[in-house]
Amino acid sequence: MKNSIRANNRGKSLAMLALIVAMLACSSSPVPIPGYIATQIFPPVTQAPTVTIVGPSGLVDIPLQVGYGVRGSFYDIYFTDPFNPASSKEEGGPDKPLVAAIDAARISVDVAAYSITLYSFQQALIRAFNRGVSVRLVMESDNMDSSAAQAILRAGIPIVGDQRDGLMHDKFVVIDRSEVWTGSLNFTTQGTYQDDNNLLRIHSSKFADDYTFEFEEMFVKDFFGPDAIAKTPYPSMLIDGVPVEVYFSPDDHVAQRIVKLLRDARHSIYFMAYSFTANDFGDILRQKTEDGLTVQGVMDEEQTNNNKGTEFFQLSKAGLPVYLDGNAGLMHHKVIIIDGEIVITGSYNFTASAERTNDENVVILRDPKIAAQYLTEFQRVYDMAQR
Repeated sequence: MKNSIRANNRGKSLAMLALIVAMLACSSSPVPIPGYIATQIFPPVTQAPTVTIVGPSGLVDIPLQVGYGVRGSFYDIYFTDPFNPASSKEEGGPDKPLVAAIDAARISVDVAAYSITLYSFQQALIRAFNRGVSVRLVMESDNMDSSAAQAILRAGIPIVGDQRDGLMHDKFVVIDRSEVWTGSLNFTTQGTYQDDNNLLRIHSSKFADDYTFEFEEMFVKDFFGPDAIAKTPYPSMLIDGVPVEVYFSPDDHVAQRIVKLLRDARHSIYFMAYSFTANDFGDILRQKTEDGLTVQGVMDEEQTNNNKGTEFFQLSKAGLPVYLDGNAGLMHHKVIIIDGEIVITGSYNFTASAERTNDENVVILRDPKIAAQYLTEFQRVYDMAQR
């Protein structure tokens, strides 16, 4: 049961993390290790559980905390905090910095949203529109009847629905064509305060150009799903020295790229999957385990029990430490972390529909410091999973 949270294996998982740390500490190259937060944390952390790891200056106690932001040179990373009492009051979620960014917009705000129910987000869009900012939305048509979407329409803000059998499942906001917010977070109250989600902010005009191009395919040209064109302006780029790849589904063949990254894994694969039915992904994970790599995962219980063809039972049968989540809400991440360096995140579930029919967005970042943040979140979700 979702409400039966069993975290009695926390010591074992922390020992596993310590082993990874020790291995990396002995490496010939100075690589930031999983869990090491080398960037600014906000708001201040208080009374958080910690794990001791080896940092650049020796042993460092790192908070295993969620619900905070981590700021790097070109990115901010946020995770939801469903177990924090503030969540029941809808306070302090990742909608706060997102709303602040929309309130600071001067020229444009373009939104691709599967669903909108979050009042703070709705009001921020209306405020931006009322002060003269260009505000445009594309949405999944089936979700346009929400009170928030209807309030946005009544304010005069245009919304284009996909009107297709596949889902407009993107989750991104482009502000002033200079920054993008994306990840697994739907702009809903449940997604922000009850579910496990990540929200990534990227400051880059090239990155924003990619998402603007995809947005205008939908908003201006009415190209959704298989109608989309594979013409992303900058499919790969360096941002402050970090390799970043941008993919949109179904036109960019996301699965092909993920398969290659999984096959190239050398040490470890950690994943958090809301929905996982992709047989080829599962086959590789089983093979990598046989090859001696560390492979661990957490999947959403409700989705697993309702999914036809879920990979959960096959992975468990093969002996992989893959568990169902311990959150009464949804474990809604779509994240893979490879070799403590590569992070795959976005709206893309590991399913055939995400690959072939839905509109989805994926970002792949290759940076140990960014991977460390997602590994910390994985550790939290894994510790809370059912055993």
